[in-house]
Amino acid sequence: MLFRSLPFRSLDEIAPGNALILAPHADDESLGCGGLIAHLCAAGRPPLVVIATDGVGSHPNSQAWPPSRLRAQREQEAREATTALGLPSDHLVFLGLPDTAAPHEGEDFRRVIRQLAQFVHIYRCGTVFVPWRHDPHCDHEAVWKMGVALSGESAVSLFSYPVWGWMIPPHLELGDEKIQGVRLDISAFAAHKKRAIRLHASQYGGLIDDDPEAFRLPEQLLEIFDAPYEVFLCS
Repeated sequence: MLFRSLPFRSLDEIAPGNALILAPHADDESLGCGGLIAHLCAAGRPPLVVIATDGVGSHPNSQAWPPSRLRAQREQEAREATTALGLPSDHLVFLGLPDTAAPHEGEDFRRVIRQLAQFVHIYRCGTVFVPWRHDPHCDHEAVWKMGVALSGESAVSLFSYPVWGWMIPPHLELGDEKIQGVRLDISAFAAHKKRAIRLHASQYGGLIDDDPEAFRLPEQLLEIFDAPYEVFLCS
C-alpha cells in the first residue's frame, strides 16, 4: 500500500489554522482523524468535527435497538470518543442525514454545502478533511463530494483520509492514478486514538446482539489504525 511510503509533514504544514473535519458516520472521525483531532486540540486549535449521517443503518434488523435508540447511542459514542481526544463539546456537530443515503447532488446536497460554508465562516476554517474519494461506501463518496464543493465555494484547502480505502487490494486500487499526500506522526496521541475508537461500542458486535447480520468493525481494519501515523491525501 503506497500510503505507507508518503512523506511526513508537520501539523502546521497540514493544518496551519483552524480545521473542519467531515465524517460520514460516527466512528470515521476517530478511525481516520483521531490522531489529528487530538494533536490539534493539544496545540490549542480544536477542529470542528461534523458527523454527516445518523448511523442508524448499521443494525437494521435489531428489535432492541430501533432507529431512535441507535441514533442516540451513536451520537453519545461520538461525544465520548471526541471528548477522549480532547475536543470541546461545542466543536461537535451532527447533521443527521440518513445513513446510506447522504445526498450526492440536488437541493439537499446544496443545502448541506450552505450549512458547511456557514461553519467555515463562523469557525474560520482554512482546511477541510473528508473521506478519500475511493473509499468504497456511498456515504463516504457523498461526503468527499461535499468537501470538493465546499473547497470550491469557500477557498479552503482540502485533504482526504482513507478509512475503508485501506482495504482495497493493491491490484484494484487506482489504475494509473497517482497517490499524492502526506503522513502525520501521531505517536504521542496513539493511545488517545485507540481509546476513542473503542468507545464506539455499537460498532463492535458486543453491545447489540440481536442482529447477527449487522455491521461490525473488522479486526483487520482496526489493526491498520494502530499505526503511529495518519494519512492525508491531496484530493
